Amino acid sequence: MLRLAEKLRSRLVKLPRRHKRLIQVSMDVVLVWLALWLAFVVRLGDTKSIEPFAGHAWLFVVAPLIAIPMFVRFGMYRAVMRYFGNDALLAIVKAVTLSALILALAVYWYQGAPKLIPRSMVINYWWLSLLLIGGLRLVMRQYFMGDWYSPEQPTRLKGRDASLPKVAIYGAGAAGNQLIAALRLGRGMRPVAFIDDDPNIANRVIAGLRVYTSRHIQQLIDETGADEILLAIPSASRVRRREILGLLEQYPLHVRSIPGFMDLASGRVKVDDVQEVDIADLLGRDAVPPQQALFERCIRGQVVMVTGAGGSIGSELCRQIVTTGPTTLLLFEHSEFNLYSIHSELEQRIRRESLPVRLVPILGSIRNAGRLFDVMRTWAVNTVYHAAAYKHVPMVEHNIAEGVLNNVLGSTLTAQAAVKAGVEHFVLISTDKAVRPTNVMGSTKRLAEMILQALSAEPAPVLFKDDEGVHRVNKTRFTMVRFGNVLGSSGSVIPRFYDQIRRGGPVTVTHPNITRYFMTIPEAAQLVIQAGAMGQGGDVFVLDMGQPVKIVELAEKMIHLSGLSVRSSKNPHGDISIEFTGLRPGEKLYEELLIGDNVSPTDHPMIMRANEECLSWEVFKKVLADLLNAVDKDDYDRVRQLLRETVSGYAPEGEIVDWIHLQRRIEP
Repeated sequence: MLRLAEKLRSRLVKLPRRHKRLIQVSMDVVLVWLALWLAFVVRLGDTKSIEPFAGHAWLFVVAPLIAIPMFVRFGMYRAVMRYFGNDALLAIVKAVTLSALILALAVYWYQGAPKLIPRSMVINYWWLSLLLIGGLRLVMRQYFMGDWYSPEQPTRLKGRDASLPKVAIYGAGAAGNQLIAALRLGRGMRPVAFIDDDPNIANRVIAGLRVYTSRHIQQLIDETGADEILLAIPSASRVRRREILGLLEQYPLHVRSIPGFMDLASGRVKVDDVQEVDIADLLGRDAVPPQQALFERCIRGQVVMVTGAGGSIGSELCRQIVTTGPTTLLLFEHSEFNLYSIHSELEQRIRRESLPVRLVPILGSIRNAGRLFDVMRTWAVNTVYHAAAYKHVPMVEHNIAEGVLNNVLGSTLTAQAAVKAGVEHFVLISTDKAVRPTNVMGSTKRLAEMILQALSAEPAPVLFKDDEGVHRVNKTRFTMVRFGNVLGSSGSVIPRFYDQIRRGGPVTVTHPNITRYFMTIPEAAQLVIQAGAMGQGGDVFVLDMGQPVKIVELAEKMIHLSGLSVRSSKNPHGDISIEFTGLRPGEKLYEELLIGDNVSPTDHPMIMRANEECLSWEVFKKVLADLLNAVDKDDYDRVRQLLRETVSGYAPEGEIVDWIHLQRRIEP
């Protein structure tokens, strides 16, 4: 019987739209007649006085002729039965009420009725129509959703539902109920319970599921067999989410989440698109809303250029800039694929939101001085966000020549092009690895900072490698923004941990005591834009990264929230082990954000201003020439010496070696 009902449901769902509407209209005509007949029965108490094909025949003709056009007008045949909701019910109430009123007028005006029609009959017809027409649609919604025959008690699963993963929903609010409906329709998971800390609904039943409190999660597991929890709390603060994750960590449950309201509203995801827990929730820090005046100062109504526009930080800067009202946004990127990706994404957003922004994708390298100057001059650029750089410590450590040429020479040429083109604002994206660096990447980023500091102190510098050799009037305000690791960036540890957990481990951590600062990419980009607007020239701004995070503890939390346990000497039967691989070349145990203690607050609570030493431009040009000459001659002993002499606190762990030139030494 159930199999036959399933087959019928499947056939009805596959019918053409016009056939479905014909069936609905036919059923509604029958229901209108039935409601009219029952209205007489309720009023008169018997069926002998009803003459549907004699004295009252006109009424049985007029009622559907009035009702059906009303139903069409109120969109009752446009609603999809499987997604039938409150709006559709309200439309039924309006349509039935209006059709009953019009029928009452028809009864009042009709003069040829052989028999008197009781006035209460119209009232009976109204509520009976609501009951029959609305009730049938609710019944059919349950039927088409496919769970009409299955009891809702989670402990009594039948058929194929018994093999589905059993999930509990944390949050019995609107998002939780939407998720329940989506899961039941999708038939990919079996919801078995709600978890909610509201005492008013504890131990109650919502959507057929019992509501447990967070104190009774073990009872929930024992009674329902749940092995996964979905967080349906998209509006909760990060602090609250961290508290909930800390509570759930002790149970053998895989914890996942549904997206936030902004992602749902933008259409990027659906309510049933569950995802792994956002690592930002484990950090538990809520982003500070941007100060709008600062956020717009260097962007609104201006031509903005982002170098490295396809990278992690560069692409997020572009996403936030494009909604802040620039006239033109130039995407400068040397990777064709990265440029294509960010350009396509932003184009779609501009069309979708009707943003008045001109988007210009430009392929080019920051080591091409002529290309940089032509772009900035041609487009009359007002603001440059310089995010193009090599940032991966182990890669740059053994590709020294490219690291120096890209991070140092590239930053020099970009800054000088800005001076020549008369760019008003220039913001360098820096890193905490520039503070007392132990690696080439950090030292090259500190040199990039020093370049801007030196240029800022010169009102009319003679530019490096400028054939004209003339003094250029410097109208550009240079600003540097320094921060730590961003979650989800290229090379980030978090995606690697997730991949290792999915493959069954082991999870690899370099050192048991290694710590890092973390910040989300959107928060970092917001603060970069605001810090850049505060600079007076030569400022180094440091973002408040919160408390440093111990990487091994982060790995343990990720394992636990995947519903697994850590294998260790204390727990030899655990699921996934953590292995320590040793610090990589140039890697530090901990990172710093300040070279000295000379720091001052700003108007923004998350941004500090650092006052640090720098060289004059004339002195720095000589250092730069020596450094590039040493790289050109493959003299890496000289490169190391220059870096140690120029970058405060640079302490390489050993000899620095470029892989290419190491091979040349080995070959006879």
